[in-house]
Amino acid sequence: MGHAIYRVERFEIVAPYTLALQFNDGTEQTIDFRPVLEGELFGPLRDLSLFNRVELDSAFGAIQWPTGADFDPETLHDWPKYREGLVEMARRWALAGTPSEKQAG
Repeated sequence: MGHAIYRVERFEIVAPYTLALQFNDGTEQTIDFRPVLEGELFGPLRDLSLFNRVELDSAFGAIQWPTGADFDPETLHDWPKYREGLVEMARRWALAGTPSEKQAG
């Protein structure tokens, strides 16, 4: 009845905005985060120097940034399953932010 609980055990920055993640079940994912870096929480991570400040939250097995942005280990583990939904959400955030950005400029 239970479900697996995944944890990121290690990660490596392998390209701009791209992390290779290793999980507690021995699996790996390499994820290019660029398509989801939009909105109030994830948009600031488009600054590569900020993105590269990623760290492992050892208490929860998640990756996180100093801005408070983080990704759930289960989402990362099953990234192919969630990717399109996250990209679509990021597109909506980008569109929602556009009018206010134009007003501010």
